[in-house]
Order: sequence, then C-alpha cells, then structure tokens
Amino acid sequence: MQLQVSGRHLEITNAIREYVADKFTKLERHSSKISSVNAILSIDKLRHQAEATVRFDGGEIFANADSEDMYAAIDQLTDKLDRQIIKQKEKRIGRLHGTGNR
Repeated sequence: MQLQVSGRHLEITNAIREYVADKFTKLERHSSKISSVNAILSIDKLRHQAEATVRFDGGEIFANADSEDMYAAIDQLTDKLDRQIIKQKEKRIGRLHGTGNR
C-alpha cells in the first residue's frame, strides 16, 4: 500500500506521519486490495481536519473528519473509512453469492 500524507497550514512531523501510517495499515485487515491512500491534514483556526481518498481494486472511497485534536480527527477518519471498506466488501460478496444490500 502506497501512503501519501500532506498538510495544509501544518507541518507533518514524523510522529504524525507514523501515527497515520499505523492507523491506515490497520485498514488492510478488511481489504488486501488497497493500492494507495492519499491523506490530507489541515488546520483552520481551532478546527483540525483530516481527509483521505483510498484507492483499491474496484473503486475508491473518500472520507473526512473534524475535531479539536488532530489525533482524534485521524481516529475518526480511519473509523469512517473502515466502515466504508466493510460495506463495499459486503456488497461485493453479496453480488457474488446472489444476495446484496439494495
């Protein structure tokens, strides 16, 4: 999995980069077909925002999260992406077996 982390109005430190890498590698437990992740972290006054686009075999998903703390925003973001990956996987498996969420 290729991971790209960039920041807007924020310098990406090694600690933040390692935290993001650790969180996003946990997404691979649900789908090993993830090819790349593009994460953008930004700060606007008191609001910390994290957004990411995950590309995988068969499509891509996008999520964003806001919080007063950057680490909390990253946690919320990975939780949202995790739920979306599980939903995509269930749809794909449902189509293969003839039952799907409609």
